[in-house]
Amino acid sequence: MEFMKIVELLVVGAVGALAAILANRGIAVFNDGLRPVMPEFLDGKIGRKELAATSFALSFGLVIGFGIPVSIGASILLVHSVLLATDIIGTWSPSGKKGIIIAGAVGAVYGVLLTLGLQLVIDAFALLPINFLDALAKVGSPIVVAFAVFPAIAVAYQHGFKKGAITFLATAASMFLVNWINMLQVLQINGTNIKLSVEGMSLLVGMGFLIGFAISIKGDGNANQQLVSIFLERVKRIKANWIILAVIGGLVSAATSMALMAGDPISLNLMSQGNFTEAALAAGARGIGFIPLVFSTAIVTGVYSPAGTTFVFVAGILLQGNPIVAFIVGFIIMFVEIMLLNGVAKGLDRFPGIREMGEHIRTAMNKVLEVALLIGGALAAEAIVPGVGFFWVAGLYLLNRTMKKPVVDLAVGPIAAISLGIIINLVYLVEQGILMIFGG
Repeated sequence: MEFMKIVELLVVGAVGALAAILANRGIAVFNDGLRPVMPEFLDGKIGRKELAATSFALSFGLVIGFGIPVSIGASILLVHSVLLATDIIGTWSPSGKKGIIIAGAVGAVYGVLLTLGLQLVIDAFALLPINFLDALAKVGSPIVVAFAVFPAIAVAYQHGFKKGAITFLATAASMFLVNWINMLQVLQINGTNIKLSVEGMSLLVGMGFLIGFAISIKGDGNANQQLVSIFLERVKRIKANWIILAVIGGLVSAATSMALMAGDPISLNLMSQGNFTEAALAAGARGIGFIPLVFSTAIVTGVYSPAGTTFVFVAGILLQGNPIVAFIVGFIIMFVEIMLLNGVAKGLDRFPGIREMGEHIRTAMNKVLEVALLIGGALAAEAIVPGVGFFWVAGLYLLNRTMKKPVVDLAVGPIAAISLGIIINLVYLVEQGILMIFGG
């Protein structure tokens, strides 16, 4: 096995081991829904069995139905497939030193097997009679363009349709303008044409409107400061574990810099296409959206996220091919985040629009992803079986909504495309078997 491949396995294995230990000790969990449950366990109000069952119920479906299918489509691990599973591993492991050892060992093995397994799955797809892996890449293609619209959607959620429409039109105008500049080759340095990123520039325009509208809302409340006062001991608990949290921040950043891992489907697909600047912009915007959620839940629960506010992914994307530097920068980012817990809470009080903006960014990104992945899944399915793909994806999407326990909407497009590819191969094998038996 090549040296770099061994290093890659060690890095992902280390992320899995440390994240599972953090979940086992109740220091950090990735699932935002699980974090508020952790104090109940830490205070002894619920047992480990109840915590483990809750963790499994909250995370398993997302690992199988969302994290892994999206990862297969782009050949990069979506962090959800790693850190949601380590939440389960950590909470299912027993308490005490024995639990730390079990969680660490199982987490490391899971990380390594997931990395190897993903490559094995990709290699296995290439051996199928009808290789649909190339068509599967279309799942992420709409995301590259569609993600630029999320600031306008977030503005509409937060400030109403009118301001959302203004942001949308400004974003669309910037797309036309940048396309025009690129087409006419207006920007040149020493005779070399400079091509601007259409998606990146339009995202910047949208983010400008989003932040501008948000900071226009002033406030003098002190809700977050009061939270810090009330839950001072829990903030101290997070700060007491800053070293181990900073280490996993560094590891996640290093894994991202090696293109092994991504924090969200948007940046993952952009990374897989080599658009690292746009991927960093998307990851940065996502990080802004997660500041209020991660900081508020951390202050209230005393439990942090192993990926922090997700800015460690931005560092990893910008430092492609430099895992050691990415580790150091990710370590520092996580340390700074933890030390700023009190200060950021006060800042969010001063600009309540920024605090509320986070929730709207997350909602807007999820909505854009749902639409983009559904369209991408339909395009991929149609490329796999022309004339059937659109029917297949539309049918599964609507049928899923009638299920008692539906798959999350984000995952329907990728799952539908993969399932159609597998079915068409099975049909091909059956057809070949019939021909062999009866001749033809």
